[in-house]
Formats: sequence, C-alpha cells, structure tokens
Amino acid sequence: MNSETTREPPYQGSVELRDTHGLTQLGLSSNRTWDGDPRRLLFKMSRYKFISKMLSGTNRVLEIGCGDAFPTRIVQQEVAQLVAVDFDPVLIKDVNGRMGDAWPFECKVHNIIAGPVDGPFDAAYSLDVIERISVEDEHKFMLHAAQSLTKHGVLLVGSPSLESQPYASESSKAGHVNCKSQKELRDLMQEYFHNVFMFSMNDEVMHTGYAPMSHYLFAMGVGNKVAG
Repeated sequence: MNSETTREPPYQGSVELRDTHGLTQLGLSSNRTWDGDPRRLLFKMSRYKFISKMLSGTNRVLEIGCGDAFPTRIVQQEVAQLVAVDFDPVLIKDVNGRMGDAWPFECKVHNIIAGPVDGPFDAAYSLDVIERISVEDEHKFMLHAAQSLTKHGVLLVGSPSLESQPYASESSKAGHVNCKSQKELRDLMQEYFHNVFMFSMNDEVMHTGYAPMSHYLFAMGVGNKVAG
C-alpha cells in the first residue's frame, strides 16, 4: 500500500502512476541529450509536434530513421497507426525494450537505402536523417521513401540547414555529411513529388521567414510521382 501522500492533491496521481505502472525511461540517445544538452531535447520534440499536427487524422504513418523513438509518441497521439524503422539494431532493441502497453507501435530494423518499407503508407516522415546520408545515396533514400507511400501519400523531411553548420557542435558536424540549403532540399524533393512546401525552424519556433537564417528545414512533399 502506498504510504506517500503529496501535500497538493493534483500531484497524488503522479505517485499512484509511479507505484502502479512505474516511471517512464528515456530513450538511449534521448538520455544522452538530456544529460548533456537539455534544450536540444526540447527542440527535437518540437519538431515531432510539428509532424504530429501536419499528419493529424492520417491513417497509417511511417517513421524513417526513428533512432530511439522516444518522441514518436507525440505523433502517435494524432494518427491511427504508426510503424517506425531504423537501420541500427541497438536502437531498435532499446525501443522495443521500453515499449509501453498504453502506446504500442511496430518498430523494426530496416535500411531505407536498401529498399522501401512494406506498406503502402498514407504518410511518412524522417527527421535528422537525410543530412547523414551521402550524396551518392540520397536518391535511393528519396525513391524508397516515396515507394513506401500510396499514390496520394505525403512525405515530411526535416534536416539542419546548410547555413547552420558553422554553429553546429563538432560531434554533430561529424555525422552531417549532406546538409542542404532550402533550395537544394526543395529541388531534391521535387524530383519525387509534384508539390513541395517548405518550412523553417529556429530552436522550437516554426516560421516561413528568410531561409538562410533558418537553423532547421522542413520539406513536405505532396503528390507522389513514383507510387505504383
């Protein structure tokens, strides 16, 4: 029996949740971020909030390059079904090991460079992935992402901007081999989608302002050119 009672009744539910369901564990990479740069975790979750609102009401959604999938639950709140993939088995093992009964989703190992994900999906999104893929492989990434979608499927791609890189940490720069300007990202997306809409983000603030001053870019492709 719980022996602790909070002084303010609204907080008592937190104690009861701890005692009945336990405390939620941070994801593998999210824990490192929280330990070293807490603000960065806020920025990441804000990007997922944007995705969740853009895809609100969508039936079947794919996350490409989910990492530890800690913020994925934010998108789950707005869509009917979600499948997440990543090419790293260590991260997928972490995700499935923390999977909560109240927020289940399919999470599996898949390398999008090797081929599309069995679907089709009504929408897909990929955050902080394209900048880690070589220029030689970026068209495989885009082609297989688009092939995972229905004819009317939507793809959202988020990435740090090329202009932001002089201010990036050394650890970030090491993995960022393919950052793009807004125009470059739009041009790539337009090869696979009839319509592309661009957005920008600075910290947690979304805007459509002057692109070269944007730290982070979003591209939304609509009208799949390659779906069967």
